Amino acid sequence: MTDLTIDHIESPVGRIFAVSHGTRICALDFESYEERMHRLLSKRYGDYTLTKQKNPSLRCKLESYFSGRTDSLDDIDVEMQGTPFQVKVWQALRTIPAGQTWTYAQLARAVGNEKAVRAVGTANGQNPVAIIVPCHRVIGSDGTLTGYAGGVERKQRLLELEGLSLPAR
Repeated sequence: MTDLTIDHIESPVGRIFAVSHGTRICALDFESYEERMHRLLSKRYGDYTLTKQKNPSLRCKLESYFSGRTDSLDDIDVEMQGTPFQVKVWQALRTIPAGQTWTYAQLARAVGNEKAVRAVGTANGQNPVAIIVPCHRVIGSDGTLTGYAGGVERKQRLLELEGLSLPAR
């Protein structure tokens, strides 16, 4: 049985559930996607317990991010378990600077497989640590917003917070 802690954090994009395994963030999702979060946690940890506990450091960093310091999440330690390909995609996501976007094709090139656009999209959608691992910064090849596990409206709001305005598809 794995012991995890959870913090419920209010934000401008809705309530966020932040799950930690020790000092590392292992899941960050939105209230309306709690079932998805639990499904991913079960897949990664098997049996686990969740204890409610505030995470003051993460709260401070998220508050700073939502106040315009978009680099405040860059040094947060995360724990992401997935296939080697998924982890490679998630690591590449963390290199996309705030206020910029990449297409799925650019992300595929960044992981060394330009033909893996769909696989990159699938891995992007399985990202367990939203916002910190900024999957919201990946857009369609035509420059429009495409799917986001937290909802396209939330993706648009996050990009606006980072200074971008893109049309939703």
